[in-house]
Amino acid sequence: SRRCGLPAGRSYSGGGAYPKVSLTCPLPGVPKAVFAAAEGREQFETRVTVLENGLRVASQNKFGQFCTVGLLVNSGSRHEAKYLSGISHFLEKLAFSSTAQFASKDEILLTLEKHGGICDCQASRDTIMYAVSADAKGLDTVVNLLADVALQPRLSDEELEMTRAAIRFELEDLNMRPDPEPLLTEMIHAAAYRENTVGLNRFCPVENTDRIDRGVLHSYLRNYYTPDRMVLAGVGIEHEQLVECARKHLLGVEPAWGSGQTKDVDRSVAQYTGGIVKVEKDMSDVSLGPTPIPELTHIMIGLESCSFLEEDFIPFAVLNMMMGGGGSFSAGGPGKGMFTRLYLNVLNRHHWMYNATSYHHSYEDTGLLCIHASADPKQVREMVEIITREFILMAGAVGEVELERAKTQLKSMLMMNLEARPVIFEDVGRQVLATNTRKLPHELCALISQVKSTDIKRVVTKMLHKKPAVAALGDLTDLPSYEHIQAALSSKDGRLPRLYRLFR
Repeated sequence: SRRCGLPAGRSYSGGGAYPKVSLTCPLPGVPKAVFAAAEGREQFETRVTVLENGLRVASQNKFGQFCTVGLLVNSGSRHEAKYLSGISHFLEKLAFSSTAQFASKDEILLTLEKHGGICDCQASRDTIMYAVSADAKGLDTVVNLLADVALQPRLSDEELEMTRAAIRFELEDLNMRPDPEPLLTEMIHAAAYRENTVGLNRFCPVENTDRIDRGVLHSYLRNYYTPDRMVLAGVGIEHEQLVECARKHLLGVEPAWGSGQTKDVDRSVAQYTGGIVKVEKDMSDVSLGPTPIPELTHIMIGLESCSFLEEDFIPFAVLNMMMGGGGSFSAGGPGKGMFTRLYLNVLNRHHWMYNATSYHHSYEDTGLLCIHASADPKQVREMVEIITREFILMAGAVGEVELERAKTQLKSMLMMNLEARPVIFEDVGRQVLATNTRKLPHELCALISQVKSTDIKRVVTKMLHKKPAVAALGDLTDLPSYEHIQAALSSKDGRLPRLYRLFR
């Protein structure tokens, strides 16, 4: 019988006759398929060009009709030490409003619509990012728009007033939402880096909403929105084309605030202090309804890790994956494939805990490894004891199977996230902004594979010598004192001091 081609029909259970078509041989008479392919290693690498004014242009090839292009600025809440807190929050809300070329946000959106485009702006502690995803044919329009939005905003009185209202609403919502994660993240940073750099408030305080005006914003922008602090990153476009557009729209442009010399640029290095931030709050009515969330007290404990520029960053990332965790819903443990330590050691053994999750925040000069836990207010003391014990156990033996699983999970998550074009764009932009180059995914995977159990033990031992940072939210009647939490993290078993337990 023939292995390829179209032989005589064959009967199937459905009654119809189908040809026996091989899945390993090409169909006869069909043109040979031509697949898109990157020729040579250089096609995979991120290309970077530095313009005469110091602006960096970075691009990454990715096949497809659409591209993601954006402007990243080395500016964020950590740079507001000499200014009113909340400027970055204002700039995030004011982004893609009226500019020198565009009369309103609607006009900007209509311009993008012609190229199937969408836009967004995100401000973090160390970066402000203006991004657009659109058809690659509209690249010139997109770069022109980004340059205008970042360097020529009008900042009209009406837009400023609308921004003030939006920020007040967001702050009110932040304190009412059932998920306390954003609030706790602010609190743990404030505790870990008291009144410096990444410990400064990311959200605009209510009292500053009326004090921030065009003059304040222009003063800040004059110092931080300079070409040498910017990266124009693009994914899905030709590098030469992006460089040409950058020269056309971003070279020699006079910003709306003038081109005076920078005076108040904050170059402070993060100083980890440790400490505690507590907010007493009635959490009994945060989620009413047919199935209300019970009243919970939330605790977050963190210790200083390292910067993402240090070699220890990869072992810390593996450690964070190994701790894992999540909410108590679906905390099925081995039966559901949840093998991280916070599931196995905490959520599966203590049914009264509603959440136990590990987080790793990393910056150019520091990092913070945290565990967030939630439980009934009456069990706060025991919850703190359990979490501090988990920190101590990090320095113990790490099983080979456990380590390999964490490394495989980390590599899998990395590769899966980098399937999305906007994620590749952000990765390219942030890495080039910080290091002028980019580590490719296969390089990171190789570094992850090299992590040994001795590396985990080494970084944990180093971390445990620091003072803890603690954030506590809710009914804190039974919360142990900061000194007791610090003593527990210094003990061999992570338990609170015996006298404290006896006299409670």
